[in-house]
Amino acid sequence: MSVSRQTVDHLVIGGGLAGSMVAIRLAAAGRDVMLLEKERSAHHKVCGEFLSYEAVEYLNAVGVNPLNFGAATIRSVRLCSKNKVAEAALPFAAFSLSRRALDAAMMTHAVESGCNVQRGVLVDSLKLHGDVWIAQLLNGESLHARSVFLATGKHDLRGWARGHGIQGNLIGFKLHWQLEPVQTNALRESIDLFLFRGGYGGLSLVEGNVANLCLVVLPSALRRAGGWTELLTSIVEDNRMLRQRLHGANALWKRPLAVFSIPYGYLVEDDSGLWRVGDQAAVIPSFTGDGMSIALHSGMLAADMYLSGASAQEYHRRLHTQLRRNMSVATLLSRVMVSSIGRTVAPLYLSFFPNAMRWIAATTRIPVHA
Repeated sequence: MSVSRQTVDHLVIGGGLAGSMVAIRLAAAGRDVMLLEKERSAHHKVCGEFLSYEAVEYLNAVGVNPLNFGAATIRSVRLCSKNKVAEAALPFAAFSLSRRALDAAMMTHAVESGCNVQRGVLVDSLKLHGDVWIAQLLNGESLHARSVFLATGKHDLRGWARGHGIQGNLIGFKLHWQLEPVQTNALRESIDLFLFRGGYGGLSLVEGNVANLCLVVLPSALRRAGGWTELLTSIVEDNRMLRQRLHGANALWKRPLAVFSIPYGYLVEDDSGLWRVGDQAAVIPSFTGDGMSIALHSGMLAADMYLSGASAQEYHRRLHTQLRRNMSVATLLSRVMVSSIGRTVAPLYLSFFPNAMRWIAATTRIPVHA
């Protein structure tokens, strides 16, 4: 689809959670907003798909209720290392919903809010000329905008790369499964976290009783295993809980989704005037941090600060201040979990897991004052 208009006040590049949140807030305030999304339809993404209490609050604030789309409830967390398992109740009720379903709901709401959403449009380059942003599209057209919100997720726009982060050497994998009925019921209202040599991951139900398996792994561990199939086999053989869950299960895709060089620990520092949101502003490690909540928070904060007359640099500074403690703790936990030390102390950690879980949940969430 080509873009019919050549000038817009506010341009949002990327239609994930953060981009849609910006578009919804600006359009609801009566602003002229165009959102460009390169994919023609909603699609799956590498994501743990965990919606914390804060994430649900942000969604409800813009009229998107996860339960209306079949979100699964999560009330507890189980952690497994080899044959040992520990369980703890979450300090809040959480949900799990596939990114395909949630992104589609947010994009639909952006349209209903008055945003001009264009799918199948890829921005090839972006530059600032005076006080006007010029987005060059892959179809040969160009678009001029007064302000630009960059929400391309884990994928950088050419010429606007982020930093490497603190822990930028992990590979992320995601695969949906249909479990045996007995294992589906065993997993219900819980998320299973598991540690293995060189990585960690999680398994939880999303809508339709589908199980989302998502993990991060060091490249050396993947090379040592010999590939995805061999890696998964070794993880399953090494982990009693995951072995039970996947017994008799059917993978719903031929191959997993994958993403490489995730810049975990990255926090935005950009004084160009470009508004970065979502993973373009902050990338917190999966399962040790609350990535979907941060995406929604950054989108809402950026839109609201823009509407109040603040600059992009002021927004970036505030977001950096709000998230730096959470990011430091979550990244430290992630680095420990993929290290040999993590495997060594895992049995001790499991014995203190219930108390540790409460501390982690409180420490890595978005601060209340934010």
